[in-house]
Amino acid sequence: MSELRRDPEAAAALARLYDLDLLDEPGDLDLYLALASRVGGPILELAAGSGRLAVPLAEAGYDVTAVDIDPAMLARLRTRAGEAEPGTLGRILPVQADLIGLELPGGARFRLAFVALNSILLLSGREAQQAALDTMARHLVPGGVAVVDAWLPGADELARYDGRLGLEYVRDDPETGMMVTKIAGAQHEPVGSLVRLTCIYDEFQQGGTVRRWIRQDRLRLLGVDELKVMAESAGFDIEVLAGDYDLDLIGPHDERVVLVARRRGRPGPRP
Repeated sequence: MSELRRDPEAAAALARLYDLDLLDEPGDLDLYLALASRVGGPILELAAGSGRLAVPLAEAGYDVTAVDIDPAMLARLRTRAGEAEPGTLGRILPVQADLIGLELPGGARFRLAFVALNSILLLSGREAQQAALDTMARHLVPGGVAVVDAWLPGADELARYDGRLGLEYVRDDPETGMMVTKIAGAQHEPVGSLVRLTCIYDEFQQGGTVRRWIRQDRLRLLGVDELKVMAESAGFDIEVLAGDYDLDLIGPHDERVVLVARRRGRPGPRP
């Protein structure tokens, strides 16, 4: 993943609007809390964003290292942690870095590592996605658990991705008091298994001046069998390939894959 080069104002606005997108909770937090209670900490989150998962995990008492390449996202993470329960901020270590080739001090010391909510799809290609699995493997203790959560769009859905724009929502931003409209479109490129996303955010007061922010992403889709091969190549034994956050086994019509795998080797005692 190449270093971001957005101007600071745009980066801050897009980080804030990312949180507005996620006002409707995806429902994955309970999964990570349950896994953390099972295997313990410390925890490593790659592509941690603004702390949607890292902060509540730290509130629950776990030490969390939160890695993201975007300084605006990490600034929001620090603010969120500072507003959380006392002691939360001290249990989070934000790290601004590219997750590819990442080498954190202390080496293989984490018991849980994850890449949540489609973030692995933002990596530039198969090699970069494999590198994310390799990074988790390098930093997990033997027996440590890795999780990857990725979207699986169906053929019918991809067929509608022809570049047309449509309204996704009109929302009030509780942080700014502004009204925000989001218009989005997607273009599917079968060669390379790519989806190009464009999101246009307009924010304004009724009758006032409109400020527009545009975010463009390229998603590299990842199949279930491909993810399995990547995990095994990185040194993981797969525990489950699930189709939801309850870890029910994946079926032919599921639109999500949640991989849970253990790093090979004899587990050490929990602290």
